[in-house]
Amino acid sequence: MEIKHATTPEERQKAFPILQELRSHLTADSFDDLYAEMAEEGYRLFVGYEKDKPVAVAGVTISTNFYLGRHAYVYDLVTTESRRSKGYGEELLLFVHEWAEQQECDAVELESGLWRDDAHRFYERLGYEKYCYSFKYDLN
Repeated sequence: MEIKHATTPEERQKAFPILQELRSHLTADSFDDLYAEMAEEGYRLFVGYEKDKPVAVAGVTISTNFYLGRHAYVYDLVTTESRRSKGYGEELLLFVHEWAEQQECDAVELESGLWRDDAHRFYERLGYEKYCYSFKYDLN
């Protein structure tokens, strides 16, 4: 798999259907609008290609806080359904680890929905630890 940073609107649009498998509420318009704002905050979209066809995506930012220091945060990680369990997700996440090291990060962090047991096993197999719960408060 070849992994590239999606820097053009065309590259992002090709990756959008895969991202939408994880974020089903997104429309093409909301994706573009949110991406523009997220990119200003440092969001990067990495795309894994198999023979020039997108098969996996990872959306990542760099953050700093008191408990992790400088770290990469993986907001999005998904492999298209027809290509799952073939190693693409692992390869993409290991790429993110290497990229984070190059950015002088101390850790890589991500969240995963409580119901995503298969994803949790995948992350734990790669050395991730469950160390907290994430809470949200809807304002709308």
